[in-house]
Amino acid sequence: MEFLVKLKSNDFFATAVISWFIAQLLKVLISLLKTKSIDFKLFVASGGMPSSHSAFVMGLTGALGFKVGWESPLTAMALVLSLVVMYDAAGVRRAAGKQAAILNRLIFDSNNDKKLTEKRLKELLGHTPIEVIFGAILGLVVSYLIV
Repeated sequence: MEFLVKLKSNDFFATAVISWFIAQLLKVLISLLKTKSIDFKLFVASGGMPSSHSAFVMGLTGALGFKVGWESPLTAMALVLSLVVMYDAAGVRRAAGKQAAILNRLIFDSNNDKKLTEKRLKELLGHTPIEVIFGAILGLVVSYLIV
């Protein structure tokens, strides 16, 4: 358990987690403003504005860049991995969410008379490009303020 103690004091990891936390909190607050009701499930949900995946990885990348240097191989590696995660969030996962929506319509909406035991597929999986961009900006701002 010594690694947990060391991880807890790791500024880079802490910045990433704080960036994620703020992004998830913003999702709850945005939903509260839109619907006038609080939905705590959004705090652990994927999808939505801003992208917590983007905030998480760019929080780490920004912390490395601001503290170790933007020319560091570690920063370059973190940035490359961040770009992969963000591309996946806006591309592959978003496409999977669209497919889930179509499958739900085909299976559930057209079979009203049949008793189905399956659950609807989760449709909000990925992000729009703007959600990814705002998540990335959030991660960079948080890392700048913390580190």
